[in-house]
Amino acid sequence: MPRLGDIHVRYLKGVGEKRGEILAAHGITTVEDLLYWFPRRYLDRTTVKPLREVREGDEATIVGKVVSCDTVRGKKSRFVALISDETGFVQCVWFHSLHLWKKIIRPGSMFAFNGKFGYFNGLQLVHPEFDKIDTGGNWNMLNTGTIIPLYPSNEQLSQAGYDSRGLRRVMRRALDSYSNLIEETLPEELVRNRRLLPLAQALQWIHFPAKQEELHAAQKRLKFDELFYLELILALRRKNYQSSAAGIAFKNVGDRVRQLIDNLPFTLTGAQQRALREIWEDMKSPLPMNRLVQGDVGSGKTMVALISMLLAVENGYQAAMMAPTEILAEQHYLNIYPLLDEVGVNTVLLVGGQKKKLRERFLGELKDGVAQVAVGTHALIQDEVQFKRLGLVVVDEQHRFGVLQRMALRDKGEKPDVLVMTATPIPRTLSMTLYGDLDLTVIDELPSGRKPVRTVWRPSHKRQEIYHFIRDELVQGKQAFIVFPLVEESEKIDLRAATETYEKVKQGFFENFEVGLLHGRMTSQEKEQVMAEFKAGRMQVLIATTVIEVGVDVPNASIMVIEHAERFGLTQLHQLRGRVGRGSQESLCILVADTPLSREARLRINTMCETNDGFRIAEVDLEIRGPGEFLGTRQHGLPDFRIADLVQDRELLEKARSDAFAVVEDEQRLKQVVARANRYGFFKRFREKMELAEVG
Repeated sequence: MPRLGDIHVRYLKGVGEKRGEILAAHGITTVEDLLYWFPRRYLDRTTVKPLREVREGDEATIVGKVVSCDTVRGKKSRFVALISDETGFVQCVWFHSLHLWKKIIRPGSMFAFNGKFGYFNGLQLVHPEFDKIDTGGNWNMLNTGTIIPLYPSNEQLSQAGYDSRGLRRVMRRALDSYSNLIEETLPEELVRNRRLLPLAQALQWIHFPAKQEELHAAQKRLKFDELFYLELILALRRKNYQSSAAGIAFKNVGDRVRQLIDNLPFTLTGAQQRALREIWEDMKSPLPMNRLVQGDVGSGKTMVALISMLLAVENGYQAAMMAPTEILAEQHYLNIYPLLDEVGVNTVLLVGGQKKKLRERFLGELKDGVAQVAVGTHALIQDEVQFKRLGLVVVDEQHRFGVLQRMALRDKGEKPDVLVMTATPIPRTLSMTLYGDLDLTVIDELPSGRKPVRTVWRPSHKRQEIYHFIRDELVQGKQAFIVFPLVEESEKIDLRAATETYEKVKQGFFENFEVGLLHGRMTSQEKEQVMAEFKAGRMQVLIATTVIEVGVDVPNASIMVIEHAERFGLTQLHQLRGRVGRGSQESLCILVADTPLSREARLRINTMCETNDGFRIAEVDLEIRGPGEFLGTRQHGLPDFRIADLVQDRELLEKARSDAFAVVEDEQRLKQVVARANRYGFFKRFREKMELAEVG
């Protein structure tokens, strides 16, 4: 029996070679592709009214007989048909293709008409949608009297006759001709247990629902399909990674781990201790660890990573931490080096622009095993970097790297454990998809003594008052950031704004204080020097672009001013705010933005003022931007959903994930499901997209 995925769409009645090529250019090559060209929205035309109940301004469907019709010539020639349903009359008017309507609309014929009713010498419908009713009074509605699908289209498709009306016709023919070939793709018990429609019924109702209940049932089934196949791929990826080769079974905690923890000037939070227990359980196992540690800004992820790396060192292995920017890598190194040095562990830093002699020394120490921990940027994955015995890979701010870079660092060792960290809170729906093949640890507790950062919104004409306030705070020994946006389209303007502000306030408001400037065009050495001065308290005000977004840790800094706050995304605003409030003193974030604000900008700023909860902020950000923008332009490995919505369908996603991971644990069921899925074009496209992301 032929499969829908093997039948070219050109063989459908009314399509042919030329139109088939146009459809194929839009991704519709087979009948299966056509049936999965889902409507973008629907019009509910189920309300059929007698004409006596219709009023001007109503949008409704009426059913009536053509009493008379003719072309009216004049300044605006038109075709006019008078329709009656025995309770009243309405004029239907068309201003274009007059010869065509004369062939279709004939006296005595029955039609269903839909449109918005106007009034001109009586009730009137201009260019109504319509369906002809046969002599037996049978309804086979495509355009009226039912729920009408509206399909994605464009000028090329419309010119080929495939606007929504044309696509409804060809979709009806496809279902009438080939619905008997629709194969069930999910296990029957899964369809039954989740109370899902059979696939054939779902595809009928997604295109031609008679009522809202049918549409909702079809959407649920087809959304579940997409989410189930996505999670199945993630479950398979995780299973394959764990079973492809034995990992490292770390056996010893070691005295140096206990010594380091005892040396800390603070006590680890309960969340940090829980995270370390979960990581240690993974590291003890011979299966390779693949874990995501997710925690809000300032929650102590770096300390968790540091102790994890020391666990690897205590077992005779090396560890590497990769950060997305030089400033963050240097910050990590400056924090980590003294703690590890105190317990006798040699740590090196690898970033771009290092002096050749120093770099060659560090490379030699890594290759010989003298250096036990390496911190760096993507410089760590260059060919000349070789480890003697790499056992643990830590990737910080993973969303800023491609999957390929994570794998390249992992491939520097023999199945090392992998720990991925992010301070960007990720909504649960995206955690289950973007990182669905990783085990998840959430650090949801801030160190004791930390106080929430108060956030306020001020217009730019209050800037003088803001600077007066900052000056009063500086007198009391506090420090402040003033941050400017830096986006590609206006980089020179933004950089000039930051530089001009630096020159102005240094000579004016803050003339009695040390003011620094930090931006991305400075050399690593210049940036490091500025940050060292600010962190040591020898500089009171730091004017910067967004290079300080992540990783900068200055406990005495308690004021953050963000200029042009309306130009920042929510996640970026939250990250910048996280640069203050890292000590025990109360901190303030001032968002400077002028009205009028767009609806989205106002929502972003109001959300920042209302909450410090990074996960709540991430949920709002996801709702505003959608998954594609939230994840950024970097290839993130998620397929393009045609019907599922990661924001709206969280509950369905959790069920699909549970079922997919359960299937992977049952070898026999897995073979059956994969065999069915491999015959299914949607699954193949999902897998191809995600495999492409895996190999870069």
